[in-house]
Amino acid sequence: MKLQTQISIKSAFAVQSKAVAILLPEKFSVKDLPQDLPDCGIDIEQFLQEAKFSGAQGSVAHLTIQVKPKKIMHLCFAGIGSKDASKKFNLEVLRRAFGTIVKWAQAKNYDELAINVPEAKDYGVDVDYFLQQLTVISYIAFYKFDTFITTIDKKDRERIIQLFLCVASADKKEAEAGHEKGVMIGDCVNQAREWVDTPPSKLTPIVLAEYAKAVAKEQGLKCTVFSEAEIIKMGMGGIAGVAAGSDQDAQFVILEYKSKKPKAQTIAFVGKGITFDSGGLSIKPANSMEEMKEDMAGAASVINALAALAELKPDVNVIGFAAITENLLGGSAQKPGDIITFYNGKTAEVRNTDAEGRLILADALSYAVKHYKLDAIIDVATLTGACIYAVGPFFSALLSDNDELAQKVYKAGELSGDRVWRLPFTPDFKEAVKSHIADIQNVGNPAIAAGTITAAWFLRHFTGDVPWVHLDIASSAYNVPNISYFGKGATGSSVRLLIEVAMQWNNK
Repeated sequence: MKLQTQISIKSAFAVQSKAVAILLPEKFSVKDLPQDLPDCGIDIEQFLQEAKFSGAQGSVAHLTIQVKPKKIMHLCFAGIGSKDASKKFNLEVLRRAFGTIVKWAQAKNYDELAINVPEAKDYGVDVDYFLQQLTVISYIAFYKFDTFITTIDKKDRERIIQLFLCVASADKKEAEAGHEKGVMIGDCVNQAREWVDTPPSKLTPIVLAEYAKAVAKEQGLKCTVFSEAEIIKMGMGGIAGVAAGSDQDAQFVILEYKSKKPKAQTIAFVGKGITFDSGGLSIKPANSMEEMKEDMAGAASVINALAALAELKPDVNVIGFAAITENLLGGSAQKPGDIITFYNGKTAEVRNTDAEGRLILADALSYAVKHYKLDAIIDVATLTGACIYAVGPFFSALLSDNDELAQKVYKAGELSGDRVWRLPFTPDFKEAVKSHIADIQNVGNPAIAAGTITAAWFLRHFTGDVPWVHLDIASSAYNVPNISYFGKGATGSSVRLLIEVAMQWNNK
């Protein structure tokens, strides 16, 4: 099935939809029900009371009614919570209500779904942004990775579900502009998810690099791809060392978007692209390896953020870097105790080959800092298992020693719904990655612990004087529970965030 969305200035009950969603606040009354709700011979308020529907976040109720002698309509009531102290509703609560509604219609195989969109002013935002957000979340909620399910026939795969987003006629122009952006962003988030969900033997480093080339060609981005031989020749010991155990050719991809604004600033996004992580010779336990196809989520996010930005055209130059390889066992595999030299000349003792993400990012960051005049650099990686214990699955971890840039990224997370939480990043933790036989070591001193923070300090050795933020998305990239618009598998974590960072870059 495919989702198709459109803006309508008709009421949800006037577009002849088979299914209609009704959004209600907490402690609602009969006046909150749509004025044109069809008379179906049922006391709706009493039904909702008996269904224990409160309008609170997460509350939902379903009702099928007969509206004409031969017409049935399916209703989904979803709660949007209550207003806060500033008398505004919470947009994330609405996103989750939309997620519940869209997944309900998808599960029921309804051909149409209509929703009366609330007023943007009740959420403290403009109409353009409001419709962008609701469109994005509708596409995210509709995503399902079913490529390899053979019982789905061609007709079902090509079937369209039509979603009508019903707005006031005065809002139509702004709503359509926001909707158009939302479709672009939603598609890019879902493309990143599809790559992450793809089996690792079908998405190898070369395949992912080819996808990046295709994105660049389609969107008019400048694209540079270095092969493993070139990576070795350039002295990128981090990428080359991790790739040594695999017979798949490592790749280093650079995508460039150039703004038309004169003297625009330049920001870099750097993504970790381990297309499968066995842990190398420091092999993972079997149950920790099952989902390691998702270890390239950072690279997927960077590439797809660039794809969206090429269409959205922010007033900032954006360069995306993706270091891509596998981390496997083999006769030539990197060994614990090895010392490698990175692109910037620093050396690291490899104490654990499963701490490989920081090794490939080190080369990518070094290259970015050396070859481009950057105003900021943000790296994105499923970097540490410790991250889930630090921030849980509902946030990505943010680490930085630059307060201004950290605040920019935090605000972008709040706006986009792709939220981050800042962890401490003081020099106390820097000591954890010192080595007595090389400049640094790739795992932290266990006496200091805090694996997510010490991993970020390792990366800090490769960012020079450029303002830098590290995003650890190991907690948020895959199998996030209890958020209605996600399902099992990839979430597209940080695609929305990176896009918002670029789009808001010149705002105070």
